[in-house]
Order: sequence, then C-alpha cells, then structure tokens
Amino acid sequence: MSNHALAERHRLAELLTAAGPDAPTLCAGWTTRDLAAHLVIRERRPDAAAGIRVGALAGRTKRVQDQYAARPYEELVRLFRAGPPLLSPFALPGADEVANTVEYFVHAEDVLRAGDDWSARSVPPGRAEALWRRLPMIARLEAGRRSPVRLTLSRPDGRSLTVGPAGSPTVHLTGEPGELVLFAYGRGARTALTVDGAPDAVEALQHVLPLPAR
Repeated sequence: MSNHALAERHRLAELLTAAGPDAPTLCAGWTTRDLAAHLVIRERRPDAAAGIRVGALAGRTKRVQDQYAARPYEELVRLFRAGPPLLSPFALPGADEVANTVEYFVHAEDVLRAGDDWSARSVPPGRAEALWRRLPMIARLEAGRRSPVRLTLSRPDGRSLTVGPAGSPTVHLTGEPGELVLFAYGRGARTALTVDGAPDAVEALQHVLPLPAR
C-alpha cells in the first residue's frame, strides 16, 4: 500500500531545502521559514497547535511558531523530514496518511508555485486518486462553505461532485484532482483549471475564491 503522506513529506522537505529560509509561499504572509515552523509545531507541539483551527487560541500558536521560526532553518526542515515523534497524535497507525496527504501536497505546491516560473507537475495516478477521495469533504468544508454560487468540480474523465448553496447559479471547474484540491483551499489563482459559468456568477465566486486568469 502506497504511503502518499510520506512521499509528499519528503517532496515538501526537498522543496523547502532548495528554496531556502526566505522564499515566498502561497500562504499569505509566510516565508518558507514560517511554513517550516508551522509544520513542526503542528505535529510536535499539539499543546500549542490548537490555534491553527481555533481562533481564540491563535495568539499562543503564533507565539510558539515564532519561537520555532527563530531556530536554524536546517533544523526545522530536519525535524519535519524526520516525521512525528512517538507521542504525537500523528504517530498513531494510519494517522499520518489520513491527516497529512492533502496537507503536505498543498504546502508543497505553496512553495513550488510561489515563484513566477512554476508549472503544474504530473501527480502519480495513485496519489491523484487519494486526493480525489478526500476532495468531497474538503470541498464542502472549504470552498462550498464560502462560495456564493453552486460549484461543480469535474475531472477530465467526467467524474464530478457538486457543492455550494442549492438554487444558486453554477460555476463549473474542470481539472486534475490536485488542481481541484488547491482551488478548494483558496489557491485557485495558481491552478491549471478550466472555469465555465455565467460572467456574473464567475465574478461573484472570484470575490471569495481566487480563480486562474481566463
């Protein structure tokens, strides 16, 4: 059985190493150093990581993340590459694969696509299927919750899913699973997607979720 999270972990570690500590990312306001610190505290400091999701705790999370960001960059990348420590929730059997396949794929693309000369890479078929299986939940919780229009997300082979407010105009987005995942997480301006829909519906969507230039 393929370990997609592990493969994406190593790819992300390689991209962080190649980019160096001060490169931009698609995470607003974060350099690669900030992203590396985020990745480390997420799996090594669960006591401080709750603020990633809980707004009331965000201040503590930022303080701890800033403390880690002050460490040598090479140490941060090494800690991330090494994987979760024994007592981390992510060390439980199967937890890394379930929780981190999408997380590391998206953050690897955050590093890769931050420059002007990026190009969409070919995702291995098995990993593309793993991303597709996780897309319905991601699309509902992320894009569907924010979108003012109905969204139909389709693969080139015709498989599709629909999220967003029923009864609203529909915007169709077509692309490979990885590109659709990135769109759902708000990275759509840097995706290889085809966008179809009424101009006013597309414009309404563009206000809340970035779309590639048409």
